[in-house]
Amino acid sequence: MSKRRTGRKLAMQLLYQFDIKQINISEIIKDLNENRSYEVETKSWATELASGTLKMIDISDGIISKYSESWDINRVNKIDKSILRLALFEITKTETDNKIILNEYLEIAKKYSTEDSYKFINGILGAYVNDQCLQG
Repeated sequence: MSKRRTGRKLAMQLLYQFDIKQINISEIIKDLNENRSYEVETKSWATELASGTLKMIDISDGIISKYSESWDINRVNKIDKSILRLALFEITKTETDNKIILNEYLEIAKKYSTEDSYKFINGILGAYVNDQCLQG
């Protein structure tokens, strides 16, 4: 697994822990940084993603609500919500190609979420990206 994908996976885990434990993200990041299983560069990327995502969580949740149609955001499982929030942060705030971002997070969803979650995630992210292309 590439360093960037590993960082994305770690960021998803950070956000999931934040959502479940309801504790300060800095405590979760501190635990990650004490973990010697990952390279500093990978942990730094994960921290950047998680921190940036949390700064725009209300915006991301609004986008998720809009594009999930009849689903209330509170019904979206926490792993899927973490993946969607991270992907939306990367799509809106980084220079990484949207196709790469979508592919990376769909692969993470296939590995760490439910069997059909990647379809739900792809539907939301695909619709959002298409709308942004039409507007831009």
